Amino acid sequence: MAFHDDDSSDLGRAGQSKLESFLFSCELSSKVPFYTFQGDEEEDLEHFLELRTVCLGDGAKEESNVVEVTAMNHQGKTISVPIANLHIRCLPMVSLGEFELKAPVTIRLKAGTGPVTVSGLHLIASQVEDSDLSEEDDDDDEEDEDEEEIVPIKPAKKKKQ
Repeated sequence: MAFHDDDSSDLGRAGQSKLESFLFSCELSSKVPFYTFQGDEEEDLEHFLELRTVCLGDGAKEESNVVEVTAMNHQGKTISVPIANLHIRCLPMVSLGEFELKAPVTIRLKAGTGPVTVSGLHLIASQVEDSDLSEEDDDDDEEDEDEEEIVPIKPAKKKKQ
């Protein structure tokens, strides 16, 4: 899935960005207590992790399972925040909405043995070049030309008896 983000008004049309999203999931347990989301090292790409759900897996014990994330705050400092405290009897799953973090992000099972599945989207933002935009505009024009005008069908007249 890809779409264009038109939020960059001060940069004009050349400042538009393309945003692609991919399914993300990781499982945390006592054997694998953390996962670090990095993204690629390309300069013109920004990687984000949008967390949606945290869920206890099959075989979870009756214990508290605390999941925390470690990422950068707005001042560039690394902070850790608990995002879920799950228990098999009362809260086996939590929905986080669209909890978006910029890479790098570490997800850790702070307490409990799991298994806990964390899922969401891996978002990749890239700048769209002028040449890319003009090609897309040309493609849209060609699609419009290919479409035929649809004439509405009129209902048949009833015969008088």
